[in-house]
Amino acid sequence: MAEQHEKALVPQIRFTGFTDPWEQRKLGEVASGFEYGLNAAASDFDGEKKYLRITDIDDQTREFRTDDLSSPDINNPIDDRYLLKEGDILFARTGASVGKTYLYKASDGKTYYAGFLIRAHVSDEADAGFIFQSTLTERYKQFVLLTSQRSGQPGINAQEYSDLLLPLPSLMEQRRIGAFFDRLDSLITLHQRKYDKLCVLKKSMLDKMFPKGGSLYPEIRFAGFTDPWEQRKLGEIAAFGGGHTPSMSDPDNYEGGNVLWVTSQDVKSYYLDGTTTQITEKGAKELTLYPMGALVMVTRSGILRHTLPVAELCKPSTVNQDIRVILPQEDKCCGKWLLQFFISRNKELLLEFGKTGTTVESVDFSKMKDMILRMPSLSEQRQIGLYFARLDNLITLHQRKLELLRNIKKSMLDKMFV
Repeated sequence: MAEQHEKALVPQIRFTGFTDPWEQRKLGEVASGFEYGLNAAASDFDGEKKYLRITDIDDQTREFRTDDLSSPDINNPIDDRYLLKEGDILFARTGASVGKTYLYKASDGKTYYAGFLIRAHVSDEADAGFIFQSTLTERYKQFVLLTSQRSGQPGINAQEYSDLLLPLPSLMEQRRIGAFFDRLDSLITLHQRKYDKLCVLKKSMLDKMFPKGGSLYPEIRFAGFTDPWEQRKLGEIAAFGGGHTPSMSDPDNYEGGNVLWVTSQDVKSYYLDGTTTQITEKGAKELTLYPMGALVMVTRSGILRHTLPVAELCKPSTVNQDIRVILPQEDKCCGKWLLQFFISRNKELLLEFGKTGTTVESVDFSKMKDMILRMPSLSEQRQIGLYFARLDNLITLHQRKLELLRNIKKSMLDKMFV
């Protein structure tokens, strides 16, 4: 690839051998149809005819989501005008998803498209993959933002999509660019599937490696462990702590600080190694610096409407008043096991200890201290904790790889399109 910056209709990065400026064309000059979809309700999937609606297009990947397939609810034979074929691109025409696009692939099978979508068929003069990738650029997003403005809900009609101005290179260059992004999308999809499989595996193993109901025996155990799990109160196997907010009117509490200070917005993953705000030694003077391995739980925040955030500290940290700290007693409880216990019981704990009717959602932590846990021996706890820590690490690696690939794609969309 070579870098170019001079001409207005020349991208920053191009494949070697392409030097001509791009030409601006209307989408309607290289595509035809611009037809509205089938006006029919969705019914259970009949095993043959797939029905694609706006909600079936994945917001991130723009692929046809096949986890909840449906068929058009029509008794009579369906007009094949609504049957998608290669070269077809769908455009969402109304509502919050206006502008969302989807490129049909033969691998998606026999697919009909619904009425809130507009179908354009790309001619042989252009590459459908290139046109589709053009709809993921900032230029296209600006077109949607400006064109969709209505007195009611946002919308873009067929004629307006047809009038969309697109800078186009030669057909050969379009094909090279389209193929490049197709390979990149395949790589992203591959890592997304690996990530999803690992998340499903973890959910399944949490369900099977912790006892269900009133049982004292999990469904799956490591070899050599056969004893029943024992019941203990949380307060018997851990100590607890908290914190507060240093005075914000005193800049000496914050400016130039390097002491980690955990707030509810920091507990977004299960392993916490950084905070949005750091405080100074002066700001931390009246706070406890909790050790690496301690657990932090959000006990007061709007996020408690949906989930109970818990994390393990990867570095010594202080906390504010919305966080409670759990310090497992090393001779009784493995912190990594306890973290997975909280993850496995997240929804149940929120239902049992969440406070309702208060101004801000909160958790009754004083009651949580008295809750009964079913626990295996310390050695079994350590094995379980280590297993899930390794699994979490693998999940994080795939998540970071996905983020990297998505960032690469975003950057290349910016630089390979005008």
